[in-house]
Amino acid sequence: MSDEMQEILNDFLTESNEMLEVLDQRFVTLESDPNNTDLLNEIFRAMHSMKGSAGFLGFNHLVDVAHRGENILNKLRQGEMAVNPAIISIILETIDVIKAIMADIRGTGTDSHVPTVMIAAKLDDILNGTTAPEAPVATLAEAAAPAKAEAVSPTPTVGAPIASPPTLGEILVNDGLASKEQVLDALTAQQHQPEPKTPLGEILLQAKAITERALDQALHKQEKQPKPAEEDATIRVETKRLDSVMNLVGELVLGRNRLIKIGTQLEQQHESDPQVRVLSETLAQLNLVTTDLQLAVMKTRMLPIKKVFAKLPRMVRDLSQKLNKQVHLEMRGEETELDKSVADEIGDPLVHLVRNAIDHGIETPAERQAKGKAGEGQLTIAASQEGNSIVIRINDDGRGIQVEKIKEKALAKGLISEAEIATMEHREILNLIFLPGFSTAEKVTDVSGRGVGMDVVRTNIRKINGSVDLESEPGKGSQIIIKLPLTIAIIQALMVEVERSIFAIPLSTVIEAVRISRSEIKTINGREVLHLRDRVLPLIRLAQEFDIPTDANRERFYVVVAALGDRRVGVVVDELRSQEEVVIKSIWDYLETVKGVSGATITGEGKVVLILDTSELVQNAQAWHNPGIAA
Repeated sequence: MSDEMQEILNDFLTESNEMLEVLDQRFVTLESDPNNTDLLNEIFRAMHSMKGSAGFLGFNHLVDVAHRGENILNKLRQGEMAVNPAIISIILETIDVIKAIMADIRGTGTDSHVPTVMIAAKLDDILNGTTAPEAPVATLAEAAAPAKAEAVSPTPTVGAPIASPPTLGEILVNDGLASKEQVLDALTAQQHQPEPKTPLGEILLQAKAITERALDQALHKQEKQPKPAEEDATIRVETKRLDSVMNLVGELVLGRNRLIKIGTQLEQQHESDPQVRVLSETLAQLNLVTTDLQLAVMKTRMLPIKKVFAKLPRMVRDLSQKLNKQVHLEMRGEETELDKSVADEIGDPLVHLVRNAIDHGIETPAERQAKGKAGEGQLTIAASQEGNSIVIRINDDGRGIQVEKIKEKALAKGLISEAEIATMEHREILNLIFLPGFSTAEKVTDVSGRGVGMDVVRTNIRKINGSVDLESEPGKGSQIIIKLPLTIAIIQALMVEVERSIFAIPLSTVIEAVRISRSEIKTINGREVLHLRDRVLPLIRLAQEFDIPTDANRERFYVVVAALGDRRVGVVVDELRSQEEVVIKSIWDYLETVKGVSGATITGEGKVVLILDTSELVQNAQAWHNPGIAA
């Protein structure tokens, strides 16, 4: 295959996959709004476009399946057949087959390895009226009738090119306001005009080919014509190229930090030197440009979260049918943007959480009605930006989580001791479901119950410096809160010092920092805590976490209060250094077994500094009740 054909094929696969992702969601919407002719037309156009491109590239199996699906969609558009769940299910099955064919084309370059006989037979049965009855009630036709009555021109036939609005010259000729030769002569004269060119209408007036009144009529008629949609001024760029640019910007940020540090030192030592002042001004300009460049590159990597949400409506529909449940999915904040690398990582955890909400949370219609609830369960997924974080909330109005059941399972599996559970708060017990091997399912199914899922969710979210938290009320429902960084490449961090060792704490997790004396640190059940504003704060000493020898006689410390959801932990350090913008470098290959570290960075002094995984530190610190402060 030539390079040109390979490029065409790659574009076809990319565009078709984007169409298929959208079609899943569109069909689910169509099922709940069967009279939406605009939506049907949009789906038909997407299928027709895909079929045409596949035919040009010679993928006959794909053309055959798409053509049958297109025929059904055309009947639905014309009101000859009614939209019903049976038809939607088979068309969704057709989309799955097309996805498999696309994967085959991407892997082998041909579309001949995926069997299409069965789906073709099902589609033929629908077309012949043997599976789904022809629509006796022409709801679609009735809905389309007013639109047809109001239409100025007849609907174009399937496959025919949509006519563009006539130009001014065409209006002039068609209405007899000017001859064809006069318009052509005027156009020729216009082409030879020096820039800026005189409008065609003025040239026609000057040539006495048209009267001013006739020109006004023609221009007025042209303004009424619908304007063609502007083409997207976009260009496709491979993700790896954006990753490369982002890495280069990261290195530039590190170099800028280093230069600013050196410039500050020079300014302190040679304050009166005019060259040093010029250097400071240049560094200030470099800092400004680097920051703008960093923001611009980050924006090129941002995409709306609806790309992640797109697969959920189809999944919710299929799973609720399989479990004989009725679930209404509502998605909010789909325009919220996040980094592509974050979007790639959050997709699978989101699917796990939605599946669990339907399987474990939402009851069957009979159970819900017995409890006085509506038969249809409500599942809401909302995304929003809060500061430098993206927050996704998954709410269901199901049965909620029974705390006692979690306790029993955790004890039975040996995941935690009775003494530890006795000191835990309600929220801490709920979050035990994120422990490896934990499951409250009574039996193992292909949906859930194997004990792998929720721990994988937390692990994957923590890998991108995010956090996941759970709230639940028995009988009322549950809420899962996922907090994600806008980007995982460059973050603001608080630099702290412990016995001349420097650590970086992500600033997004820092609530405050307080200075304390040794006497303010108390002990409960052998654990150090700090009584801070009527709250008992568990303390973690970084020196102990990383086996750093310390000065036993130190009297004053700083406590950095870090948060994960509603939970707090105090990180005890010797000094607070500065706030810096740091570039995260992965160190999993070297320090995979080290707990509490998410990566490393290079400071302005050129030193390598570890970035703390605040979520892991908070998870490891037990939340304690306040039975009394012991010295």
